[in-house]
Amino acid sequence: MRLLLVEDDQDMVAWLSRALKQSGFVADHAPDAATAEGLLATGTRYDAIVLDLGLPDKHGLQVLKRMRDRGERTPVLLLTAQAALTDRVRGLNMGADDFVAKPFQVPELEARLTALIRRSNGYAHGRLQCGSLAYDPESRAFTIDDQLIALTPREHAALSALLMRAGSPVQKSHLSGKVFPNSSNVGPDAIELVLHRVRRKLVGSDVRIVTVRGLGYMLEKAPVPEIDDA
Repeated sequence: MRLLLVEDDQDMVAWLSRALKQSGFVADHAPDAATAEGLLATGTRYDAIVLDLGLPDKHGLQVLKRMRDRGERTPVLLLTAQAALTDRVRGLNMGADDFVAKPFQVPELEARLTALIRRSNGYAHGRLQCGSLAYDPESRAFTIDDQLIALTPREHAALSALLMRAGSPVQKSHLSGKVFPNSSNVGPDAIELVLHRVRRKLVGSDVRIVTVRGLGYMLEKAPVPEIDDA
């Protein structure tokens, strides 16, 4: 899942980016409001935006207001100071979806982000599931028949993107953007290698990844084979 992290504290950015990557999140970083607005103007699709309010060139709520005025509905989670109750209330009234007060724990941030993304994709409650494959948003773990699947961050990102749209094709370019968000020199077949590894980990289950010619890739529950009574 792809995030835009708008935060000027470089130490926090380095720490948070590493922690989020281990859980399957990939983050573009903007150290100030101008950079954030430039990235948003490119049309890049983010699953969520983590927005600090204390930016060096502009208050974070101004960035939020401009986004909502343009009709951008990407979920926004605010990072606020512990005592900034007024900013929290204003932010929620201006269209923010949630907030986390500093200092915070990464598991809480991840859980809140996952909930926001799940709601924005039409999943209001509970875990995501396709056949025996399930994803628990609280632990950020994939299981098959309740058995944990070991995934690399790239495999996790690929399977997350496919499960979010299970039963519908996901374009190759969209999937590559989720798996390789910061790699402009990645070859066109790099995503194939990641999907090959994921497919191997799904072998023996009732779930498969299929290639839909001209449309991309789709996660689906494998059809039950017909029994010949003859």
